[in-house]
Amino acid sequence: MWLFVAFLLVPLIEIGLFIQIGGLIGLWPTLGIVVLTAVIGTYLVRSQGSLALDNLRGSFSRLEDPSEPLAHGAMILLAGALLLTPGFFTDFVGFALLAPPVRDMVITYLRKRITVQRFEMGPQTDPRASQSRPKPRDVVIEGDFQDITDKKKPTHPSSGWTKH
Repeated sequence: MWLFVAFLLVPLIEIGLFIQIGGLIGLWPTLGIVVLTAVIGTYLVRSQGSLALDNLRGSFSRLEDPSEPLAHGAMILLAGALLLTPGFFTDFVGFALLAPPVRDMVITYLRKRITVQRFEMGPQTDPRASQSRPKPRDVVIEGDFQDITDKKKPTHPSSGWTKH
């Protein structure tokens, strides 16, 4: 239900803001502001996105929980989509999501409402679990193989698709 309300209210807010701001400053300055915010937003999303990607890579390399860098990246992606959408309200929300303190507040809010059932990463920390399952590098499978593909005989006609 809340999604329906958002899809109904956001365009109405944008239309109202376009009418009000366009009436105050005129058509061309209004359109100029919309284009300018899209350009500035694109630049900021690229720089913030690369920082978020570096943080995500760092959390993977340190074998830490990647949920916070992933959440930051998702909000930066949402901010980019909002900044590319023409409108003043969506630009305001998009620029707000580009601010790390705002993203931290959203993550804190979401953490209170989301329960993680299970999260595993890297080697097992439980000694019983590591004894019951071999580590991936400890498993060696030996075997022999024989190539059974048919060799092309020179008597076969060319298919026309390849040069023989």
